Amino acid sequence: MSRSSQPDQPEPVLITDSAALAALCDRLRGERFVTVDTEFMRERTYWPELCVVQLGGAAEVAVVDALAPGLDLAPLGALMADPAVTKVFHACRQDVEIFVLKFGATPRPLFDTQVAAMVAGFGDQAGYDTLVSALTNQHIDKAHRFSDWAARPLSAAQITYAAGDVTWLRTVYEKLVQRLERDGRLEWVAAEMAVLTDPDAYRTDPLTAWERLRPRSNNRRFLGLLRDIAAWREREAQRADIPRQRLLKDEILLELAATAPQTAEQLGRARGISRGFAEGRMGASLLEAIATSQALPDEAMPEVPARRDSRASPALVALLKVLLNAKSEQHHIAPRLLASSEDIERLAGETAPDLPALHGWRAALFGNDALALKAGEVTLGVQGRNVKLVRMPAALPQD
Repeated sequence: MSRSSQPDQPEPVLITDSAALAALCDRLRGERFVTVDTEFMRERTYWPELCVVQLGGAAEVAVVDALAPGLDLAPLGALMADPAVTKVFHACRQDVEIFVLKFGATPRPLFDTQVAAMVAGFGDQAGYDTLVSALTNQHIDKAHRFSDWAARPLSAAQITYAAGDVTWLRTVYEKLVQRLERDGRLEWVAAEMAVLTDPDAYRTDPLTAWERLRPRSNNRRFLGLLRDIAAWREREAQRADIPRQRLLKDEILLELAATAPQTAEQLGRARGISRGFAEGRMGASLLEAIATSQALPDEAMPEVPARRDSRASPALVALLKVLLNAKSEQHHIAPRLLASSEDIERLAGETAPDLPALHGWRAALFGNDALALKAGEVTLGVQGRNVKLVRMPAALPQD
């Protein structure tokens, strides 16, 4: 379908005052769904700085200047919370995080077209421009993807680019929903949306920040000190609103947990820590956190993270991945939505892992056959250009 055969798209309107935003949100609350996107900056900050919000309705598209002086965003929060209006995003995690920070809740109900595209057979993490091209035959200009959205005034080109992220999203959403309803998969998407609308998924607990480092140690004292140093970094980065890696890099945390410095002089010997940091307020605060951690009793230390069974056969892992890809092809669904690489390794190495792949529709499409393959009840064969399951004959009775 060519651009000329598409209905005229509304010209984007720039919203910079509270009254205009309130009127816009009031109109959009009368619609069945609204498309949403955001532009933000976080290269120099811990918290994302919301710069622009794009909203698309049936007959209007608005680019909201979230940095406009005195702009009251409360009507936007009310729209995001309205249960009668579905909020449609593409790859929504970072956008939703911003709304959680601004309004204390996730937009509901929510629909993510990237997740829906995975269910509909468009592969892993299909880009917005890919879906627009495939479903509308239009092409998105991504020239302003890395624009400085905090600079003012916004240029006409920036406004046009931002509006494009919600304009064609309406058609993408409608076509995906039609396809998913036809294939009986709309409920699968709803199950994934339940995960995305959990506010806890967007809040960082400083005491769990250490888990992202995946330390290779069974020493609970080391793990406890790493936990408390990582929590200190998280809180300080939040307080100062700077990226955590700019405060202290991950490898420095691991070194400090191993050496446990007690004085500013010892702290200053750590690679990547300046003398000014070690002898200043930050250094003193970090040393206090280390001393407090070391004074904790053994029972306050974290448990050693469970390790996967090292007896998992690499050949079995490879075989299960072949099955996963075959099922993905057969059912036209992204492999990652059926099972992750970690799921496959756990399935190969653990006797009875509790995995999403072994429950609900994933079990019907992949998990049950994966267990049968692991048990030797089926094997893999080739038919034409496709991989297929072959049922193994029952074992003969022994004399």
